Amino acid sequence: MIRKERALLALEDGTVYRGYAAGFGGETVGEVVFNTSMTGYQEILTDPSYHGQIVCMTYPHIGNYGVAIYDMESSRPYARGFIVRELSQSYSNYRANESFQRFMQTHKIVSISGIDTRALVRRLREGGVVKGLIAHRSHTHPSDPYGEFTLEEEQALVARANVHPDIDGRDMTPEVTCELPYAFPSLRQGMGKRVVMLDFGLKHSIVKRLAEVGIEPIVVPAHTSPADIMALKPHGLFLSNGPGDPEPVKAAQETAWKLLGMMPTFGICLGHQILGLAVGGKTFKMKFGHRGGNQPVKNLLTDKIEITSQNHGYAVDLSSIPAGQFQATHVNLNDGTLEGMAHVRYPVFSVQYHPESSPGPHDSRYLFDRFIEEIIAFEGANGAPVGKSSSGRLGV
Repeated sequence: MIRKERALLALEDGTVYRGYAAGFGGETVGEVVFNTSMTGYQEILTDPSYHGQIVCMTYPHIGNYGVAIYDMESSRPYARGFIVRELSQSYSNYRANESFQRFMQTHKIVSISGIDTRALVRRLREGGVVKGLIAHRSHTHPSDPYGEFTLEEEQALVARANVHPDIDGRDMTPEVTCELPYAFPSLRQGMGKRVVMLDFGLKHSIVKRLAEVGIEPIVVPAHTSPADIMALKPHGLFLSNGPGDPEPVKAAQETAWKLLGMMPTFGICLGHQILGLAVGGKTFKMKFGHRGGNQPVKNLLTDKIEITSQNHGYAVDLSSIPAGQFQATHVNLNDGTLEGMAHVRYPVFSVQYHPESSPGPHDSRYLFDRFIEEIIAFEGANGAPVGKSSSGRLGV
């Protein structure tokens, strides 16, 4: 019989889950969330939007296809920890470079396996997201990694989860943005439409999708001023995804407001929320958020349903935006929250979900074509946005 090192997940509300150590040995703390994707664990771990969070996968078997360098969404993992029902000890995939277990050990991702993830997800759905702490037995008792945690030790871990700082109210973009600007070539000859991308925690696959439709992305740090952006003579502006609460990201809101209508603008996830806040709207924290590759969204302009990839814990309140500056273009069919909007005058639009689909279905990739269409059609600060006519081209 193989003995396994014990591990513990302690939530701030006092709930404790006992399991087995996986990944890097040690202790980690963060906001516990769940993701319903069946695949894509590597993309999830390396998505900067998960900075500060511990991710629980609802799919029970994780790691069976290993890790491939081609699937990195950033230069390193950003999630604080990982929770799985069963971690595969072997993998089979011609693209893979190493096992998921070794990947987590190399990048110091503390993980726990063997817990009832269904019970944990039910707890999060009913009570909302909470802070939690994963601890390996060897971290506190290196001489006895196979023993159980005592009641006193469990209570101490719960207390440490309680005092960990909240994600709410904190601007996390300086912790994930690039330090220096960089460019990526357009992958379509003869196009080369330059778009400045404000990096709030940008995923690599978004850059690739934009390059594929003929855009020449120039990625700049989150704090880049409107003057420095305009000095690059862009044809368009992109506001990226990112972690945490959008409300404290004041500099980005000011930049988006000052550049509103100056050029076609596209926002994804945190970028969508920043646009809503920039024009005077409000955002709110959701009970447990949307995270997974199977969220149904209705396109209000075409009446078509898209299955989308999502990762967010906050949403824009469209009714709070003054003077009806934005109209809803997409809504979530599960809870009716806003998933997309477009400015009624300017070529500015955004979605809450992830059309780059990494991981996830490709139903929404048309939005990148939509962006290049806006750029090509733009005629200056007062140019009429493509698709605002009765033809409803916005949703095509």
